[in-house]
Amino acid sequence: MNLCPQKQQVLMSQEIKHIISDSISLKQSLLEDDQLIALIDQVSDICVAALKADKKIFFCGNGGSAADAQHIAAELSGRFLLDRDPLFAEALHVNSSYMTSVANDYGFDEVYARLVKAKMRKGDILFGISTSGNSSNIIKAMNVASEQGALTIAMTGGSGGKLASHCDHLLNMPSTHTPRIQEAHIMVGHIICELIENRMFKNKA
Repeated sequence: MNLCPQKQQVLMSQEIKHIISDSISLKQSLLEDDQLIALIDQVSDICVAALKADKKIFFCGNGGSAADAQHIAAELSGRFLLDRDPLFAEALHVNSSYMTSVANDYGFDEVYARLVKAKMRKGDILFGISTSGNSSNIIKAMNVASEQGALTIAMTGGSGGKLASHCDHLLNMPSTHTPRIQEAHIMVGHIICELIENRMFKNKA
């Protein structure tokens, strides 16, 4: 039997509220995680020190995480809240000709590792974003970055997956639900951008 429009609307509203509540619950967990908050603060300071030393920050991810990588890089290389000088931040996937040619010739596992080898140097920073923590091309990129003398920071969900043992710092969101993890990633990314701006430019604004 079909539900009347009013009951259908009530059910849809309940579903939407459940999704919003689930997102709030994850953010509340983050708010209460003093260890993770301290690590976000530490990572922000590490980024500030690298940028002040004329080093570069790179981001990589797949799918929605690639979009997050590009989003966070744009906040740093363009501007976030302050009118200030640009910072070197780049998402590694933005050259589609490169990505498709390397994926075709070498396999998709190599698309980020080859760029890391070409672009990254000692003291640079690579953020690898993977909700599962098991993306093989991100793991390979992090390993090559370490070989180049770069610092590696993983943004994941859950326990961090395989990336947990292939990074210098792990920002793992306490969830296994991909959409909620991605929402937390962009929030943490925004926090890091704001802290970087404040610590580098606020007194100059």
